[in-house]
Amino acid sequence: MEWDNITRLVSPYLVKIETPTGSGTGFLYVCNETKTICGVATAHHVISDTDEWLQPMRIHTNDFKKTAFLKESERIVFSDYKTDSAVILFDPAKLHVPETFIQLRPVDAPLSIGAEVGWLGYPAIEPYTLCFFSGNISARRQDRSAYLVDGVAINGVSGGPVLYSGSSGVQVVGIVTAYHANRQRGDALPGLSVAQDVSHFHQVIQQLKSMDEAVKKRAEIDEAQKTDVEKSASSATSPIPPEE
Repeated sequence: MEWDNITRLVSPYLVKIETPTGSGTGFLYVCNETKTICGVATAHHVISDTDEWLQPMRIHTNDFKKTAFLKESERIVFSDYKTDSAVILFDPAKLHVPETFIQLRPVDAPLSIGAEVGWLGYPAIEPYTLCFFSGNISARRQDRSAYLVDGVAINGVSGGPVLYSGSSGVQVVGIVTAYHANRQRGDALPGLSVAQDVSHFHQVIQQLKSMDEAVKKRAEIDEAQKTDVEKSASSATSPIPPEE
């Protein structure tokens, strides 16, 4: 699939995240089974200060037609400091949430060196314009579960999805977390972007599934107990048959 088609496909999932101290990019990627919780994936450093200081944040849809204003009490954040990854969980009624999501690439199927990837985000130099970037995988940092990418990442794009199109369709393979400029000769020269893989986001999906299963099991137990109580009450109020 060509990048222009991929961009059209993925853009509706993109969100701009604004905090009292800055802004970044994220994308809608999960809902629980009952559609009562949705999750936005982003880089931890985009929301770390805001979450630590219990400050509000705004999450805008890619067309800026709808905004979720989230106070600390209206969100749950699952962060992984080591991978600079975070998921913001909140009520999907606050934002337009799609019925389906872009697939996350399996953790046990890393991309090969040389694979072409693209990413989307809201760069600080054009803060309300969704921009596209592309490059190739330069290396895999196994110790950090991350990729080094031959391409630019600008402030504000952090948390944006890194995309790959292959035989399994369009997949999110990571998020933009950093840019290492080449300063070996004084002036900054083209460097390498860091794309963190999606391992943390897979883990949160499993946690949501476990929560759904726990809620479902609790409901089944409550229903069984209610039935038992009703049977006991019915038995206790049944008339006693007359003696012959």
